[in-house]
Amino acid sequence: MAGSTPKKKHSRSQRHRAGSHGNPQRAHVSRDPAHVEPATARDWIGAARLRTLPLAVSPVIIGTGAALIARAEFHWVIALCCLIVAVALQIGVNYANDYSDGIRGTDHERVGPARLTASRKAAPRTVLTVALAWFGVAAIAGLAIVVRTGHWWLLLVGAACIVAAWFYTGGKRPYGYAGLGELFVFVFFGLVATVGTTYVQASSVPQEAWWGGTVAGLLACAVLLANNLRDIDQDRLAGKKTLTVRIGKRATQVLYTVLVLAAFAIVVLLAQVYPLAWLGLLALIPAACAILIVWTYRAPRELVVALGLTSLTSLAVAGFLCWAFAA
Repeated sequence: MAGSTPKKKHSRSQRHRAGSHGNPQRAHVSRDPAHVEPATARDWIGAARLRTLPLAVSPVIIGTGAALIARAEFHWVIALCCLIVAVALQIGVNYANDYSDGIRGTDHERVGPARLTASRKAAPRTVLTVALAWFGVAAIAGLAIVVRTGHWWLLLVGAACIVAAWFYTGGKRPYGYAGLGELFVFVFFGLVATVGTTYVQASSVPQEAWWGGTVAGLLACAVLLANNLRDIDQDRLAGKKTLTVRIGKRATQVLYTVLVLAAFAIVVLLAQVYPLAWLGLLALIPAACAILIVWTYRAPRELVVALGLTSLTSLAVAGFLCWAFAA
């Protein structure tokens, strides 16, 4: 009997050590802020959520292709500025979400990219400053577009984009917490980004820009659905009422599938006039893999792959549509 006591203590200590490493997201997070390791460059890059950047690039590519329909001349400087605006806004909103969700406490026990604020690896004010810096980059590039084109009223559009980016999860009543995230993503990362890119290059907007913007918006919404499906349990506990939380897992899976297939239906429609658009159906390969994951996943982490595949689908479709429009 006396000899069995040390074994029990040893066994108990092993279980304690094993349990402390059970959640890889929090394995290195201490309750004492003094023992939290500061964010590394890799952490900052992860918080930028590079998998979402194709969603910023896609509407610029489509919009540029549509501009070539209305006006054969390629304005590469304006196109580059549009790309900077879109990418800077996307990175800015990602850091802003990290800050806002972190200070609200809704980013604990998350799966996916690093959370700087929630993990306390970076001070909230620092994360906020970085977010605002990226918004500033977007504003400067946008101002350059306005000066070059002379369309000063576009300053209001740019301001609306930054405000929408901030209030997704920021402010007292963020619309992302009310199930309106997909609607705003469709409008700003679909229609506004694509049509705006076309307009500043061609000073007109052919219908192809609207159709292409719809494609980009639908796929951007699908990415957001995959992201929120991954976080559905944590969001429900945190009181973050995303569309996914409101309609449930099964309806989200159905809606995700419908959005992706609707985007390809528009590609087929455009292919009737622009034959090269048929090549866009090649993007069905990663899209089909993403849909399969969304319907069969067992662990939330698997949806990170689906999110990335959907983003790549958007980029591939955008490239083929631009090629079709420009040919």
